[in-house]
Amino acid sequence: MFKIGNVEIKNKVIIAPMAGVSNIAFRTIMKEFGAGLIYAEMVSDKALSFRNEKTLKMIRVVPEERPLSMQVFGGDKESIVKGAMIIDQESDCDIIDINFGCPVNKIVKSDAGAKLLLDPQKIFEIVSEVVANVNKPVTVKMRTGWNNETIYAVEIAKLCEKAGAKAIAIHGRTRSQMYTGKANWDYIKQVKEAVNIPVIGNGDIKSPEDAKRMLDETGCDAVMIGRGVLGNPWLCQQTVEYLETGTYIKVIEDEERLNRIINHMDRLIELKNEKIALLEMRTHAAWYVKGMKGASFVKREIGSIKTREDLHKLVESYRKYLKEGPM
Repeated sequence: MFKIGNVEIKNKVIIAPMAGVSNIAFRTIMKEFGAGLIYAEMVSDKALSFRNEKTLKMIRVVPEERPLSMQVFGGDKESIVKGAMIIDQESDCDIIDINFGCPVNKIVKSDAGAKLLLDPQKIFEIVSEVVANVNKPVTVKMRTGWNNETIYAVEIAKLCEKAGAKAIAIHGRTRSQMYTGKANWDYIKQVKEAVNIPVIGNGDIKSPEDAKRMLDETGCDAVMIGRGVLGNPWLCQQTVEYLETGTYIKVIEDEERLNRIINHMDRLIELKNEKIALLEMRTHAAWYVKGMKGASFVKREIGSIKTREDLHKLVESYRKYLKEGPM
């Protein structure tokens, strides 16, 4: 267990914010699989300020997913502060995180996300102002730098701590790497050695062994898993077990994977309308069956589903195939 400000985090496994994925349906699943802390998908400071209905729904939190971190992004100090204040006052989240790491073009073009890594002083000013205007603990998620020539991770981490941030999550890639190449954990270690607040390491955690290795090599306080849990929430549970006991159950039964597809679908339908939920489930279902026997059949047929019943029938057909052979 460790603390971020006054918030107790029961273990060292943290789930990263993922756009289009980290909604309540996904987050409650990850909580059931043992995550110590979950980050919600990032929300726009300006959309919050304009009282955008969809964005205001995104900051809703249910009790069973707490503790939860709500992440805000933006390129303008005053706007980020205003957005953070709305989260502070209107969301039941426990932590407010500021995004300084998103690498996608539409975000960096608005001088937000990873673009701010080029301006450490502006980051300091943003974090200082947010901390001064909210009651919840404030944290930062960032990358190592914009590119290999602008690695300011240690400098920015020190400034964030000085500004009042209560923890730092650092992805061991630069913005120019996007999600390719290898995460450089050495920078995570350097940040951990430079500050006295908790540091969460992120990047290339694909197995419980990876998580243990990151903790050992960098000295970080916790590990953050992102893409590794897509269609595989068991990775979270396995990692928690491995870090606590040194062992974990390695084989996930096909039945369990198929049942989880239905469960995830029903949670999404409850959260959104059936049409939108099923569009999202096309991607999730493909993730869940990845690596399973005959998974190409599901991936081929998934594009035609339009109703809950369609997906249920597809899953049952696949279940029958796994037991009896080709359909």
